[in-house]
Amino acid sequence: MPFSGAKIPTAIPTFPSPKVDNGRLFEVDKICKNRALKLSWNFGITQLKLKRSNYHSRFVTYASNVSVSDASFPADYSELLRQAKEATEFAIKDNIQLMEIEFPTSGLQSVPGDGEGGTEMTESMQLIREFCDRLVAPEKATRTRIFFPEASEVKFARTSVFEGVSLKLDYLTKPSFLEDFGFGTKVKMADRVRPEDELFLVAYPYFNVNEMLVVEELYKEAVANTSRKLIVFNGELDRIRSGWAPDYPSFFYPKLAALTKTLLPKMETVYYIHNFKGRNGGTLFRCYPGPWQVLRRTGNKYICVHQRETMPSLKEVALDILQPA
Repeated sequence: MPFSGAKIPTAIPTFPSPKVDNGRLFEVDKICKNRALKLSWNFGITQLKLKRSNYHSRFVTYASNVSVSDASFPADYSELLRQAKEATEFAIKDNIQLMEIEFPTSGLQSVPGDGEGGTEMTESMQLIREFCDRLVAPEKATRTRIFFPEASEVKFARTSVFEGVSLKLDYLTKPSFLEDFGFGTKVKMADRVRPEDELFLVAYPYFNVNEMLVVEELYKEAVANTSRKLIVFNGELDRIRSGWAPDYPSFFYPKLAALTKTLLPKMETVYYIHNFKGRNGGTLFRCYPGPWQVLRRTGNKYICVHQRETMPSLKEVALDILQPA
């Protein structure tokens, strides 16, 4: 989604379409287009406001000869999905219950807004299907529940990307008469979950405030103090984490602001790519259990210019780490 007036540097992008194994690409449906138009209306004129956070680096590495393989940055979406699957498996073995996977869908070097909003949602849906094909064993499919933002998107998924699968498809919210203003009707998670469920995957819950609030409810009511796992897939949590959503000021949306203290600290980011454009552009990259890396692209190579064990803020990466010495 475009965020005009952003303070993060920008650069000339490339726009390769995501290519995944054994998958079909589908036309963007009307539902996704409508959601994208509303999202553009809500956020298209917002200004990026990132808060600086103090940090203490565990270690910093500067290098001049680190290749793509050394930095572990994926060469294509097939490799990305393999990495994300392996990172998730490592996290599950470490008994991490709440996980985040976040990466661009309009090309490995793209940023939110490079692609049309509805297209990005449909691409995320396709990539979620491919990710599940890798992660979920056939005998576990009926114990895996995928939550889409709305019931109408579940219907679209069942007749397109997820046609014929055994995975359970569900939804977070129902449309209301205030839908055009970004509101929906909250769904009680206790009514959606089944005793046999083992893994929940929530697909791109960033359209309105209710979606992430319902994710927190899902975690509290169905995941915490159980053996279940929950993955938030392309939820654009940086909007909440970094505090730059002026459309949702904490005064009017205290519950959403509270997620930075209640839900997000419990979350492990197991796979993450965020690109920064401009002359001093680069990438913030993480593949669990590895460290966070800031990479600078030079030709067909990625050079690691900084790494640490904790996530730096986006403002810190853009204005401090990627700036020339």
